[in-house]
Amino acid sequence: MSYASPAGLPTVDSTTPPVLTLAGPLARSQVAGLCDDLRALLKGAGGGPVVCEVARIGAPGLTTVDLLARLQLTARRSGGRIRLRAPDPALLALLDLVGLRFEVEGDPEQREPPLGVEEEVESGEAAV
Repeated sequence: MSYASPAGLPTVDSTTPPVLTLAGPLARSQVAGLCDDLRALLKGAGGGPVVCEVARIGAPGLTTVDLLARLQLTARRSGGRIRLRAPDPALLALLDLVGLRFEVEGDPEQREPPLGVEEEVESGEAAV
């Protein structure tokens, strides 16, 4: 049995997730409109992730936490998910304080493990 490889370059799906940019200062009146924008992006993404650009969101506060929680709930109800891009460490600390977990672009889970890190430990070896 023989197999001839197809001519030309292989087909690669290089889709980039859509981006929802959040810029501060945020107001509670913006929540419904941003949730509608997110639903539209999720519909176009086909259930994939939507990246929320939060670098220009300003000083994080409870309005920011409320907005991100509602966006995450909207995404889950629509069958998708959101991923934060360039969050301020203060925002991450505040989200952690209130118990909200978000996927963040560039987290170690999305990259290869650093060189020299052992994944397994032999039984009987001392912990280093």
